[in-house]
Amino acid sequence: MKYLLILSLIVLTSFSASSNNMPSEALEIKNDWGKTGHRAVGEIASKHLNRKARKAIKDILDGTSLAEVSIYADEIRSDKKYRAYGPWHYVNVPFDTSYGEAEKNPKGDIIVAINECMTKVQNKTLSKDDRAFYLKLLVHFIGDLHQPLHTGRSEDKGGNDIQVRWFNEGSNLHRVWDSEMIDFYKMSYSELSSNREDLTKTQIKQWQAGTVLDWANESRALVQTVYKTANSGDKLGYEYMYENFPLVRTQLHKSGLRLAKVLNDILG
Repeated sequence: MKYLLILSLIVLTSFSASSNNMPSEALEIKNDWGKTGHRAVGEIASKHLNRKARKAIKDILDGTSLAEVSIYADEIRSDKKYRAYGPWHYVNVPFDTSYGEAEKNPKGDIIVAINECMTKVQNKTLSKDDRAFYLKLLVHFIGDLHQPLHTGRSEDKGGNDIQVRWFNEGSNLHRVWDSEMIDFYKMSYSELSSNREDLTKTQIKQWQAGTVLDWANESRALVQTVYKTANSGDKLGYEYMYENFPLVRTQLHKSGLRLAKVLNDILG
């Protein structure tokens, strides 16, 4: 018995030491909208697909759901092979400058990414594997576009450098909007996708109207308000949740409906 106890301690100590020596990006993969949020976006979109788009997606993804593939773009971020896709998760443009006038990131941005993915998914001459890859990215990036801080300021890394306390735990403004409000709400992605007031067909069309750039500009307008909700060192909790979570839910729902619109357009 004494021998087994000593052996167990050795194994646990070895595991702890090896974990501490791992690269930090292998220990922490950043998730945008969090897993629950992205899966809710995919689930909402799946409910608004037309028949042709639904069939095409089923064929390309071999039956895997949009909810399941929605976090793929985050899962591959720890793989050096996919590092070039990192800048595709966001766009930083000064608030007093339009996207068209701003200097572009030579490595791309989320607007470039979405348009590139749409082109690739629509291209039937590409292999099924390639189309599946870009479809998975497309599902994720349309979700990211609707998290306002993915269109935030470069100087604070979209709110990542704004350190706050979330229910007395260390956090930052970006993380609060990415996942912590959603996680605190404690709904599954299927519950999040279902529990919302009914929208009329006219309201759905209004939300789906516009282009990728229009949706990016909408997020850029929202993020200026988001920045005013907190400062470094603030303690955020129930009141912050009450005041801001309705916008999170609206953005998730808009994202799902617009993802469905895109997929219906390019595959339906």
